[in-house]
Amino acid sequence: MRLTLSIMAVAMATAATAATVAASPQQKAVPCAVDNAGLTLPAGFCATVFADSLQGPRHMVVAPNGELLVGGSPRGGGRSNMPLVPGSLYRLRDANGDGKADAVEKLAQASGSGIALANGYLYHTIGRAIVRYKYMPGQAALGQADTIVSDFVPGGHAAYNFVVVGAALYMNVGSRTNACENSEQRAPQTPGVDPCVELETRAGIWAFDAHKIGQRPGDGTRFATGIRNAVALTVDPRDQSLWATMHGRDGLQPPPAGLWPGHDNAYGAENPGEQVNHILKGDDFGWPYCYWSHEEKKLVTAPEYGGDGKKTDRCGGKKLPAYAFPGHWGPNDMMFYTGSTFPAEYRNGAFVAFHGSWNRAPLPNMGYRVAFLPLNGQKASTHRDFATEFAAPNGLPGKDGRIHRPTGLAQGTDGSIYVADDLAGTIYKISYKGNR
Repeated sequence: MRLTLSIMAVAMATAATAATVAASPQQKAVPCAVDNAGLTLPAGFCATVFADSLQGPRHMVVAPNGELLVGGSPRGGGRSNMPLVPGSLYRLRDANGDGKADAVEKLAQASGSGIALANGYLYHTIGRAIVRYKYMPGQAALGQADTIVSDFVPGGHAAYNFVVVGAALYMNVGSRTNACENSEQRAPQTPGVDPCVELETRAGIWAFDAHKIGQRPGDGTRFATGIRNAVALTVDPRDQSLWATMHGRDGLQPPPAGLWPGHDNAYGAENPGEQVNHILKGDDFGWPYCYWSHEEKKLVTAPEYGGDGKKTDRCGGKKLPAYAFPGHWGPNDMMFYTGSTFPAEYRNGAFVAFHGSWNRAPLPNMGYRVAFLPLNGQKASTHRDFATEFAAPNGLPGKDGRIHRPTGLAQGTDGSIYVADDLAGTIYKISYKGNR
């Protein structure tokens, strides 16, 4: 009898140990779709469609309990002649760990760009304001919203995305114009306003108090300038410094496609480079007076300010980018990887999600991808593709007959990454399975 009980005890202990091992994050089966959700990924990686048919999902954040919070964009209204459908703040949960959201909730209205979990609050944009809610992961509903900053100036680039670092909220204020021209119609050979008064209130990063309610744009302080539009604004968790991959200017082709004679269409398709900027207080990255030339490998003077593609007379003292991607890829999010499940090579660098652009003719319309940029401190190595085939070349429908435009990135608690596509409404989950 004792022997029988001992055998049973050992068996029960063994089963319990096996269950514990099976339940540990390192041993869980990695969810993978047979076709990797239509994406092409590096060896050892796989993907699932985590959610689909959402309205304009853009920026995202993951709570400590693994739930994914997503800002969705409004649709219609304005010149579209379509009814306005407000955007939503979504909460998605995957209870059974199969790589697919089995619960999708709408918590509030939202505007898509800009979301953060910090200081016990959930921050996000809605209309022309940034609001916050007291937030505990898993809570049933949101309470009363506090308005942190409101009454942003309308027009131009209006994402107003942000990051929160401790008590500081850093907000991107995109430019109103392409290169600070007098004409909003971008008429050929329009000189730039000199000096560019737009820089006093736009085209930079502004700092606000993340705890103070009821602020207006004038309450912020300009942290950095000369940044045309930093939708892909992020924080390096190693030192809490700011980084952004910037949307570069348009119009470097000859008329009528562009603003100024002197270069062919191919030049304007590849230039300017989409700058990767390490942003410190007081930095000036040169917009609108300068742009990054891939041919010259430096900042050169913009044609609106007397430039010819080689002159650098307006660029002295401007901060150089850490790296420059090809022109007109449309960077919309940037994320440093801090997980432990991807290979070690991914722990020193950042992922960048590219939305694609209309302005690369006659070269193929690129973007529509997630790239990885290795970084050693502030020194960058050559980028490489990480996830591609969200769309076919030139932005045509991809393998599933739809066009997907990567816009948001977030890191899961299991070390995976999420990629949001705001055109088709898809969220992908990319995991590392290794040789298993």
